[in-house]
Amino acid sequence: MVRYLKDVNISLVCSLYENYRNIITESNSLRSKHNELSKSNNNLSLNESGSKTILLEEAKKLKQQIQQKESKLLEIEKELLKEALKIPNDTHFNTPIGNEENAKLIKQIGEKIIPTKDLSLKDHLTICKNLNLVNFDQASNVTGTSWYYLMNEGALFELALIQYGIEKAIKKGFTPIITPDVIKSEFSHACGFQPRDNDEVSQNYFISNETSQNLVLSATAEIPLAGLYSNKILSHKELPIKLVGFGRAFRSEAGARGQDTKGLYRVHQFSKVELFTITKNDQSDKMFEEIIELQEEIYKDLGLCFRIMEMPTHELGASTYRKYDMEAWMPGRGKWGEISSASNCTDYQSRRLNIRYKSPPSNTTEFVHTLNGTAVAIPRLIIAILENFQKDDGKSVVIPKVLRKWMGDKDIINL
Repeated sequence: MVRYLKDVNISLVCSLYENYRNIITESNSLRSKHNELSKSNNNLSLNESGSKTILLEEAKKLKQQIQQKESKLLEIEKELLKEALKIPNDTHFNTPIGNEENAKLIKQIGEKIIPTKDLSLKDHLTICKNLNLVNFDQASNVTGTSWYYLMNEGALFELALIQYGIEKAIKKGFTPIITPDVIKSEFSHACGFQPRDNDEVSQNYFISNETSQNLVLSATAEIPLAGLYSNKILSHKELPIKLVGFGRAFRSEAGARGQDTKGLYRVHQFSKVELFTITKNDQSDKMFEEIIELQEEIYKDLGLCFRIMEMPTHELGASTYRKYDMEAWMPGRGKWGEISSASNCTDYQSRRLNIRYKSPPSNTTEFVHTLNGTAVAIPRLIIAILENFQKDDGKSVVIPKVLRKWMGDKDIINL
C-alpha cells in the first residue's frame, strides 16, 4: 500500500542489518577462539612458558579484534536504528490511496447551514470580536502570533467542553487522567511524532537548559498516556485499558503549511481531551469502532453538522495503521474543518515503548496495540459552535444544551 515515506531507504536498512548480523557472527567466532586459547593457556604447565607467551600474544590480538568489531557493531546499530525508525506502520487494506482529496466519506450527520440573502453568517473572528470572547492582539504582544487569550464566555466554553468530553468518556468506561505537558523527546519520537516537511519543521517546542534532559512540550496527551505504560508487561486480564487524558497541546509548526493562520483554527497551544486505549492484538479493530462511536456521540449531542472521513495513505502519520477524521461544517469559514481524528496504531508505538502483555495459554509475551482519538479539541470546537449557533448577524450565540450546566445555566451569549 503506497503511503507517505520520508527519506525511507529500505535497501539501506537491509544492507545495514546484514552487516550487523555478519559482525555479530564474526565477533562470536573471535570470542570462541579467545576462549579456546584461554583454556589451552590454563592447561599449560609452568615449564611451558614459551608456549604460554605465544598463546597470550594471540589472545591479546584476538581481544583487540573483538574490541574493533564491538566498536563497529555499535556504529552500525546506531545507523540501523536511525534508518529503521523512518519506516512507517503497515496500512489497513481499506485505506484509500492518495492525498487528502482521496479521503473517503463514511457518513455525514446533520445538515449544513448555508448563507443566503436573508441569512448573513459571520466567521468566528467577527463573532469573537463582537462578544469579547478572544483577544488575539494582546496575546500577539505578550507571546507572538498564533497565541490567544480566551475571555469571558470564551474561557467558560473551554472549561465546559473539557468537562463535557471527560464526562462522556467516563460513562463509556474510560479512566480520567491529567497528563504532564513536558516529556522527554524520545517518547515523542516513539509515538511517531516526527517532522513531515521537507524543511524539517518540527512539531515540538524544545526546552533548553542544563537540566532539561532533552525535554519538549507535549504535542498531544496521547504521548504521556502511552508513556504511562512504557516498559510494562501486562496481564491479558487487564486489557483493554481505556484512558481519557486532559492536557495542553503545543505545536510549533502552526501555520507552517500556509493554511488558516488567522484566528483559532491553527494555533500553537490548545487544550485537548484525548482518548487512549491499549488492547490485545486481536482487539484493536473493535476498539477503533468503539472510539469512533463515542466521538460521533460527542459531536452529535453538541448539535453540530459533521462528517466522518477515512483518510488516505499520504495523510497517515508514521505510527498510523488506519485513521478516521471528523470534520465539522463551519459556515462562517464556508468549509469543513477537522475537529477530531481516531487512529489505530497497532504495535508501532508498543514496540518502541516496549509495552507487552502475557498471552494465554502459553504465557508468551506479545506487543499490545495502541489506539487514540480526540474527544475534544477546544479551539476548533469553539469555532464550530460560534459559527453554527450564531444569531443576529453574529451578535449573539446560542449555547448548546449539553454545555449549559457548566456555563452558569445560560442559554445564550449576548452583547
